[in-house]
Amino acid sequence: MKNLLQQPTLTRPQELQTLIENRRIFNLKNCELNIFESYQHALHVPLTFSDMVITSMIRGKKVMHLFDKPSFDYLPGETVIVPPNETMIIDFPEASADNPTQCIALAVDDRYIRDTVNYLDNYYNTGEEQHHWNLTFNQYHFENDHEVTDLINKLIRVCSSTDKAKNIYADLHLKELLIRLIQTQHLQQVVLDSNADNNHNRLNYVLNYIHEHLTEKIAVDALSRKAYLSRNMFFKWFKEQFGITPLEYINRERVKLAKQLLSNPHHNIGTVSKLCGFSDVNYFVRIFKKTEGTTPKAYQSCII
Repeated sequence: MKNLLQQPTLTRPQELQTLIENRRIFNLKNCELNIFESYQHALHVPLTFSDMVITSMIRGKKVMHLFDKPSFDYLPGETVIVPPNETMIIDFPEASADNPTQCIALAVDDRYIRDTVNYLDNYYNTGEEQHHWNLTFNQYHFENDHEVTDLINKLIRVCSSTDKAKNIYADLHLKELLIRLIQTQHLQQVVLDSNADNNHNRLNYVLNYIHEHLTEKIAVDALSRKAYLSRNMFFKWFKEQFGITPLEYINRERVKLAKQLLSNPHHNIGTVSKLCGFSDVNYFVRIFKKTEGTTPKAYQSCII
């Protein structure tokens, strides 16, 4: 299960300009929202934007060919970011009148991205973790979390509205979306460094400790001591670096582990909860449902 976007109304048949990548455009000051729909099978359809673009799948399935990398299935609940002037080659293997694909593409002004990065550099650098924040494209395919889904839903509503203040609202949601994507990339990179046994800084050391003790009780006080910070400063530091709290990160990693364990039909929910470090099975069920959009039991029944 994934965090799916709310589905905008499909274009009325008599208003379709084409059956492949029919496009509706909503222009704002710092971004352009495009809603694409395809209603028939097609292969190797090119699409290029002059600005960086944030795309998210809403309905159906595409196959994406990007960056001279292996092609991949692009499904609802996922987001892909693409740099300016990079041509996406897209297949629509299942699109039909009864099963259309629908996705959004949010083209973002380069100056706005630079201003957001400068904001991060000025306000989200702490002590030894100072570095130049950036939106990169070595990590470009994301599975949406509920915060990203909520922000994209808001942007779709705002951009397609007739509200006179929509540029103001879009500015707020767009800046937060960019910051979350940048922080997500930063977290992914730090995790990769940690997996390589790279303990050269506080970030790697704390994440290594969490992963090594994921099945045990992890006290935030212990983490703050590992980071040589007070409890309050540790919370602030962690949230600035990654956009989520330490507990949210721990729970997210435990849910990933739970999904692996649930693939074993001999593991019941209580056993999985305990093996993932949850002391209360009801709390485990709530966290799993919040993260995955379904209960552990329903998830297990779908994959076994």
